[in-house]
Amino acid sequence: MNPATPRTILLVAAVAALTACSGKPEPEAIAETTPATSANEPAAAPSNRIDIPAAVRQNLGITFVKVEPRRVEATLRTPGRFEFLPTARREYRTSLAGRVEILVDQFDTVQPGTPLYQIDSPAWRSLQRELTDAELAIERLTSRRDSYGPLRKAHHNHEQQLTRVIEIHNQRIAQLEALATAGGGRLAELTEARGTAAAAQADLAEVLEKEAELEADEAETISGLAAARSSRELLLDTAATLTGLSTETLTETAESPRGPQPRWRTLTTIQVTAREPGIVESLGLTDGAWADEKTPVVTTLQPDRIRFHASALQSDLGRLRDGLPARIVTPQITRIAGAIDMSQTMTGTLSIGLSGDPDDRTIDLFVVPDTLAPWARAGITSQLEIITDETAAPVLAVPNAAIQTDGLERVLFRRDPADPNRAIRLQADLGLSDGRWTAVNSGLRTGDEVVLDGAFQLMLASANAGQDAGGHFHADGTFHSGDDE
Repeated sequence: MNPATPRTILLVAAVAALTACSGKPEPEAIAETTPATSANEPAAAPSNRIDIPAAVRQNLGITFVKVEPRRVEATLRTPGRFEFLPTARREYRTSLAGRVEILVDQFDTVQPGTPLYQIDSPAWRSLQRELTDAELAIERLTSRRDSYGPLRKAHHNHEQQLTRVIEIHNQRIAQLEALATAGGGRLAELTEARGTAAAAQADLAEVLEKEAELEADEAETISGLAAARSSRELLLDTAATLTGLSTETLTETAESPRGPQPRWRTLTTIQVTAREPGIVESLGLTDGAWADEKTPVVTTLQPDRIRFHASALQSDLGRLRDGLPARIVTPQITRIAGAIDMSQTMTGTLSIGLSGDPDDRTIDLFVVPDTLAPWARAGITSQLEIITDETAAPVLAVPNAAIQTDGLERVLFRRDPADPNRAIRLQADLGLSDGRWTAVNSGLRTGDEVVLDGAFQLMLASANAGQDAGGHFHADGTFHSGDDE
């Protein structure tokens, strides 16, 4: 295609617009490329101003951006993408084998406590039976432990009685021995008294032996009771893990067809609820499917738990360190309606990855945004701005998208501070660039606005009419050189 063709088309359009402005659609005027001027009429003063009223700005999509001070030379810019944090995803798996009933759909929003699925498991009923056995063992051993008090008391009374009987017999024996020494008494009585005392001592020894056995049985019962209680606690902990309910909730009284019972006895199925807020990302089973242990059933995701993962050259490691301030910028630098506005940036703190890529010779960089912009999504690509030297002096800069190339010239369109409906074409005096913003050495000051979206159309129109000719746009987007209306 001939390079002059677009310029020629624009020139014809400009001439047609001129004819439309004059209100005289004569063929001669269309054929003339250089309209004649009166010899007595002075030539118009050169102008680099272009009229851009509101209707024109809307039709051409013209937007503005303010010139701002930036540390262009100290800015390191790296490409990257958003990704989920390792803690953003949560899996809910079956803890027991059984039949699963799904209670949510994909992409449902869940909150802590929202039922996700329930499982009918034979293993749960086995656990309930073990808990029932543990409860019965505790009741039996508790009753047995409580019976040792009366038994011990009865043995103690028996021991006291036998002790008194032995004392009485010993006194009788002493009396009979004294009589025998004095030459009185009968030997048969002394022998009988001694035999009775010996029998009482044997009974006392048997009572003491039974008391020792009773103490041993009591200690064994207490130990068995402690073991039964410990087993019950472990079983309750297991039930709490399987059901997601606390042990206090499992042991509280609940109504059932068989009357008040502990809640764990009334649960016929295990219902799994969400532990964290999120969105259901995927379902691992169909409704009613039989699942083995550790089968993934529901996976939830927290979309706001994301970070920005960028890659920098290993040669830039000397400029990087953990803790540097970083800014995540929008994918495109624009302010046009319907697009992501360039002001929706996010800030954070830089973290350097633990390892690099020896093939690409890059190092991973991570930034978790302090606050998320609405456009932040996992998989969205963008750029990371890192200020490597906060002591560097900021300079005035404009977005690269606002700079246009007209032949060998670089041009900017500054919004006229005196008339917001006009743009001034400037030959750009530019400095260093960080790849997205370029320093401006002169011609602009803080607070000035330059054309961002629509600058290319202004460049074509002003180049077609001549840089110093000036002109204006019509509401339909056509350009008319000069100041004639």
